[in-house]
Amino acid sequence: MFFTRNREKPPLELIREELKKKSKQPVLPQKLTKAEGVLLEQIRVKTEEHNLNNVTRTKAYLEFYLQHPEIHWAFLGHMVSRNGGWNMTDLKGEFLTRLLSKKERETFFAFLERGNWLIFQDVYPQFLLYKESLRQNKPLFHLCSCLNISTFMETIWNQFWLKQESYILAIALVINEQSYLEQRVVQNPLYQKGVLNKFEFILQDLLSFNHILFPYEKRNLAGQTLHQFESLHERILLGKRLYSVLFKNKERLKQVLEWAMAHPHTGSRKDYWPHIFNNVNEGNPGFAYQTRLKACQLRPRARKIYSPALENAWKNVSQMEAEKGDWFKNDRVVDYLIENHEKMDGEIKNEYCKTLERLELAAIAKKAISILD
Repeated sequence: MFFTRNREKPPLELIREELKKKSKQPVLPQKLTKAEGVLLEQIRVKTEEHNLNNVTRTKAYLEFYLQHPEIHWAFLGHMVSRNGGWNMTDLKGEFLTRLLSKKERETFFAFLERGNWLIFQDVYPQFLLYKESLRQNKPLFHLCSCLNISTFMETIWNQFWLKQESYILAIALVINEQSYLEQRVVQNPLYQKGVLNKFEFILQDLLSFNHILFPYEKRNLAGQTLHQFESLHERILLGKRLYSVLFKNKERLKQVLEWAMAHPHTGSRKDYWPHIFNNVNEGNPGFAYQTRLKACQLRPRARKIYSPALENAWKNVSQMEAEKGDWFKNDRVVDYLIENHEKMDGEIKNEYCKTLERLELAAIAKKAISILD
């Protein structure tokens, strides 16, 4: 075990030193004991069991957090994964079925699902290694490389084992997951051509895909908005802001957690705003579409907006094995672990309401244009 001699040094300095040392050392194959081999297989099987779809992943994150509240990312990941599910079902909901073709929506879903799947199959084995380390009362993070987990996270987990710095671990996981996705999804030519270039305007300026929402009591929402999805730097900074919104306000954290426990994730936006959304389509085919929203309320006698549950929107997808390779190249990423003590307000309800209204108007305009054509 490392980190033991210089415990008086600041955690980030120790992390940086260890990463510099590791970057100069070749990664050699490990000789595993029989028990370690069995453990790794158990971790792979359990991860696969929970990695069926967005709902099973999201549930697994929350269950782990309730058992290990010191692992803050598990709850942050749960809430962000809920948003991923809402984005997926939007593709079969009221507005996007009018704005995008069937092929476009299927391509967009494949993009969202691949990212959601990849993150889970990377981070959940880390959680299970931590759980087993606690059970055995010794760190087992030397096994990270056997699970294709970055040397960056192996270093962070060993530091966490000694220092229990929840903030450092949470932000390190933000860095890790976003860096892990960068080449596999964001820079993947398939998604660059089929999703990011094609839907850039829709993603950034029109839809609610760039809003991350944390619902809590009395239909309130907190969260943040991402304006440059293709920037790894911006996605990491967003993760840091989301962490602040969720964990720096203890009362709000309590309220968001209570909401999450009381509202199992289905993928439908009805989960948080049943006064506006319904997982049953109340529409009548052939009737002219009229505006129904005003200031986040339905107009009198207006029917609710259709937002299906995930199980009714998309079938489970069998994914190809994750691409191998460690994203970690140099220790500059440690700078992201420096804590910013600025408090984030997180107010997003008004912005989200305006987005919904723009989305509705865009759907009406697209329908009008198609009729004229």
